[in-house]
Amino acid sequence: MKSLNKLTLHGFNNLTKTLSFNIYDVCYAKTEQHHKEYIDYIDEAYNAERLTHILENVADIIEATVLNVAREDYEPQGASVTMLIAEDSMPSTRSGGEETPGPLPDAIVGHLDKSHITVHTYPESHADSGISTFRADIDVSTCGRISPLRALNYLIHSFESDIVIIDYRVRGFTRDITGKKHYIDHPINSIQNYIPGDSQSRYQMVDVNVYQENIFHTKMMLRNFQLEDYLFGTGCSELNSNEIKEISTRLKLEISEIFYGRNLPSDSDCLSHSSA
Repeated sequence: MKSLNKLTLHGFNNLTKTLSFNIYDVCYAKTEQHHKEYIDYIDEAYNAERLTHILENVADIIEATVLNVAREDYEPQGASVTMLIAEDSMPSTRSGGEETPGPLPDAIVGHLDKSHITVHTYPESHADSGISTFRADIDVSTCGRISPLRALNYLIHSFESDIVIIDYRVRGFTRDITGKKHYIDHPINSIQNYIPGDSQSRYQMVDVNVYQENIFHTKMMLRNFQLEDYLFGTGCSELNSNEIKEISTRLKLEISEIFYGRNLPSDSDCLSHSSA
């Protein structure tokens, strides 16, 4: 469908575009002390102040003015931030709806329509296996011409993610001066078209799209598995060969189960990462 930038609307663009961006970081913490240190690290690295800074950059990239910020660090762990954003009268130099990766935070312009941005974090661990998982959920909801997909490039580069799950939905309709309703205002084939080449080379990606409902879903999982990257407080040199094999199997299973969204047998073919 051609962009509504070339159409004259009856009134305000009433389309609502929502991007849900979920990331997972998985690690192995061998001892209770290592586990505690991992949780402390996550709480410090992704506290409410840093998350607020990330969301402020998202607001700039999608051309929004921040009206209000509510943020909270939780006990024993976790944080959340909510922003209300609004349109500004400044002229915009933004581009249309072409399917290309958006800018990183050094390319910021303009302002946009009313909506909100939220982030919540969820540290989690398995009491016996040594596996710890950190999840961050970011929702960017906008009204008007600009799609929040413009911020996807920046979000992917803002987190060290083993798994990324992305949902994009366009809701409602807007009406042109002839009375015709338009249910989407920019062409889109896949969320992958908004993901930069460096990320596409690092991740295995799968799409599940419902085009007639303007629902788009992409899952990403790191292609290469290097055990050293997943160990917290322990190095491979401190593990024997049996431990290396067992921990690698546990981690690959955890990552695959999150990616596929179901429990898997430990010998599943879905454990497709290359060996450590």
